[in-house]
Amino acid sequence: MSRIAYVNGRYLPHAAAAVHVEDRGYQFADGVYEVTQIARGALIDLTAHLDRLERSLDELRMEMPLSRAALEIILREVMRRNRIINGMVYLQITRGQARRDHAFPLHARPSLVVTARAVDPLRFERLAQTGVGVLAFPDLRWKRVDIKTVNLTANVLARQQARESGAFEAWLVDDDGFVTEGAATNAWIVLKNGSIVTRNTGPEILAGVTRQTLIRQIEAKQIRLELRAFTLEEAMGAAEAFITGATLTVMPVVSINEQIVGAGRPGPVATALRADFAAFAEGGNSPGGARS
Repeated sequence: MSRIAYVNGRYLPHAAAAVHVEDRGYQFADGVYEVTQIARGALIDLTAHLDRLERSLDELRMEMPLSRAALEIILREVMRRNRIINGMVYLQITRGQARRDHAFPLHARPSLVVTARAVDPLRFERLAQTGVGVLAFPDLRWKRVDIKTVNLTANVLARQQARESGAFEAWLVDDDGFVTEGAATNAWIVLKNGSIVTRNTGPEILAGVTRQTLIRQIEAKQIRLELRAFTLEEAMGAAEAFITGATLTVMPVVSINEQIVGAGRPGPVATALRADFAAFAEGGNSPGGARS
């Protein structure tokens, strides 16, 4: 079965789906996106993803191309037409097509693209059983990464460097030596006293939807949570580390820059949080699992 995409009002074969060469998303990265996990036929934490989408659009002074209810229908229809049971749905909204000029166009209409693809949930389950490695990389991004824009060049370079070094993810480090987040995930550590630490929200990190769900989970379990920055050195000395994202949910980290973290295997805190994540996620019958 060929894949189907939605582009500005039309459902098209994936190979034929296209936007105009002067779409501002293509020329200026002038657009936003969301990735939502599909697990056992359900869209996970969709309300929170759409809330964040609207915030990103507001921050860039862009309009929704259609109502939220209509957008939900399109997301589910793309999922249905592609027969996705486990996977992800991707949506992107740009400022639209206009003659190339840095200033906002006066009459451009927002452009909407939605795609979906299957993801094997067993792949992430296998990774979670062994854990993954991360590589530190300088945080070269712009100063408003709390807006989920399609401008991801610095993230791409960091993730590529990580993969070439044999790591699964890059952890971005600011000029003061503090970890901000992963190239496509949020970063967490577990201290030896059992406390969980992750950076507080602000312009320097994306407020991950999976991150917010996990915070509710941690609070419900009455585990101590510290919302603060941590250094790479502190992370290397932690009892555990893990990353979170829309398709990964909770993924244990067992090495940083090839140095073993904790016991060098998935720790009990991250493993338990992963196992119970579905109970706290909207639509969530998903124990398995691009950043949310």
